[in-house]
Amino acid sequence: MNEALIVSAVRTPIGRSFRGSLVNERPEDLATFAVKRALAALPALDPAEVDDVVIGVGVASGMQGDCIGRRVAYLAGLRDVPGTTVQRLCASGLDAIRIAAQAIRCGEADVVVAAGVESTSQAQEAQVFHPQLERDHYYWSMAETAENVADRWNISREVMDAFALQSQERTAAAQASGFFDREISAYTTADGTIVTADDCPRPGSTMEKLAQLQPIVREDGRVTAGNACPVNDAAAAVVLMSDRRAQELGIAARARVLSSAVTGLDPAIMGVGPIEAVRKALKRAGLGIDDVDVLELNEAFAAQVLAVADGLGIEPRSHVLNPHGGGIALGHPIGATGVRMMATLLNGLETVGGRIGVETMCVGGGQGAAMVVERVS
Repeated sequence: MNEALIVSAVRTPIGRSFRGSLVNERPEDLATFAVKRALAALPALDPAEVDDVVIGVGVASGMQGDCIGRRVAYLAGLRDVPGTTVQRLCASGLDAIRIAAQAIRCGEADVVVAAGVESTSQAQEAQVFHPQLERDHYYWSMAETAENVADRWNISREVMDAFALQSQERTAAAQASGFFDREISAYTTADGTIVTADDCPRPGSTMEKLAQLQPIVREDGRVTAGNACPVNDAAAAVVLMSDRRAQELGIAARARVLSSAVTGLDPAIMGVGPIEAVRKALKRAGLGIDDVDVLELNEAFAAQVLAVADGLGIEPRSHVLNPHGGGIALGHPIGATGVRMMATLLNGLETVGGRIGVETMCVGGGQGAAMVVERVS
């Protein structure tokens, strides 16, 4: 079986939805930019060799509907290359990488571009609830599920705010050190503005400021805008290649995909989906949690991060877990997050000299997703 190697990974800056730096950019343009930049990083590869373009998107309607994957392939100059769209809500981008890796490992492809995009500013969502699912209490707002997790795992507002502050502080330190500059490609908007950095981090956050924020869904609740992620606009792309073709072209791999997993659970506590997903992915790779050098866990809410860390046996303050901050500070461009996190994971492994990395996230509707990679030096 072929090995699936990740040979390139880039992302745009992350814009604040509705009033940020990328608010007027079409999602196709964001994704096309990321795909072009990921391919441009590989001068030895003829883009005509790309076998498929797989794009994850969170809200697959409006500008993001009608198989945006093929539209982006066309706009990126890959006019004879097919394209498809993946929709697994928060894990859409990670699922794009997973599908690309599976195609390579089973011998159906040698080169696949996996990307993710979300323009919450431009997306149009018109969901009609199914009556049976309503009776089964399937439809929960994400903030409500975080309150459910905080209740069941007995996580206090103060502990949640402390983790949120840690995310802001680690993100600010990473920005100041130039860490994110190694994965971000500056994006020029339609009006000529050059965007080089993420919009959302708040380096001036304090526990006092976080404590002043009001709960989002319950008067006596614990989930606030300060200990939850914002939603955003961004795109990211990775290029995956078979080990055989990479060797023939002399292209150095950044990492190999070892395993992946998706799991399901009660939608009311969807935030803890990563616990079983990480366990399954690590077991398939023949590894344990102590083998992991960097674990990138999407910070949808501080409550779910803390519950997942407890379930996996990881100290929340450990520098294995989100060492450069996460979604609470950076934001969550739903379809792009899974690919953005892979770029950050590879960057993080290279920065600390680590070998084994895990990316994982909770998924609306009651799911978890995870992938294990090994850095190739």
